[in-house]
Amino acid sequence: MVTLAAPHGQSMAAAPAVPVEVELVPRSPEQMSAFYEARGFPPAMVARLARECFITVRIRNTGREVVWLDLAQWRFSADDRPLRRYRRDYWKKKWEEMNIPLASQSTFRWTLLPETLDYQPGEVEGGNVILERTSAPISLEANFDTGPDRKGTPIRLHFDQLRCAGEAP
Repeated sequence: MVTLAAPHGQSMAAAPAVPVEVELVPRSPEQMSAFYEARGFPPAMVARLARECFITVRIRNTGREVVWLDLAQWRFSADDRPLRRYRRDYWKKKWEEMNIPLASQSTFRWTLLPETLDYQPGEVEGGNVILERTSAPISLEANFDTGPDRKGTPIRLHFDQLRCAGEAP
């Protein structure tokens, strides 16, 4: 098992022994609102999203084996308690309840980090994770399986001192 803590709590790119780079970039409500407004999202949808904590994630497989993303194996916490991550199915139901146009729903899904994905050597993929907003520092335990059958050496990454960017409206 490979277990490392991220330097400065932000990126594993500086840890050469780890066959995966993970970068985490908090996004402010203003940034996300501008992004979604520019794509014609309804005001109610933009307002709902502005209340949450967005972290843009970029993952790169720098190794020679397949690395498996499975967000069910990621644990976010703040103040020593689990921090809710809003899954795709939550948003699907929310958008249906709000009668959000399908085109906006589809574009929104495209902006999210996939729930599961196999990263081939050299592959880079990213997207947003959406958490309940908190003013407390956020910790993340990010676990990855490896190998074509997911039975290779597991990778365990730990990030501390992440924060939601900006203030919710």
